Amino acid sequence: MKKKAASELPTQCRILIQGVRDTQDLLNGKWKTPIIGALYYRGKMRFMELRRELDGIAPKMLSQELKDLEMNHLVTRTVYNTMPVTVEYDLTEYGRSLNSIIDAMGKWGIKYREQMLKL
Repeated sequence: MKKKAASELPTQCRILIQGVRDTQDLLNGKWKTPIIGALYYRGKMRFMELRRELDGIAPKMLSQELKDLEMNHLVTRTVYNTMPVTVEYDLTEYGRSLNSIIDAMGKWGIKYREQMLKL
């Protein structure tokens, strides 16, 4: 059987594949999904709270990932005029809309791990 060329894929399929690529680009790397998950399940958090929640992340990496998530409008950064300055991170509405994806990935991962441990 001859494979269809990419240009022969139905339009809806090409659109969905592009959507998956866009999502992968936004959530790429080891830490973005756990950061979003922590903010989704725990709510607003300060930098050090996030760092403690995400075991193993370096401060520089956390800062970099938060900047990237903020740039992509998934996270907001709020600076309070306190002494010392307090900074909180929270998900935007658009960031919160990822909850079904995060939940589905978590459930799938649990089932996968259980299955692999049986082997």
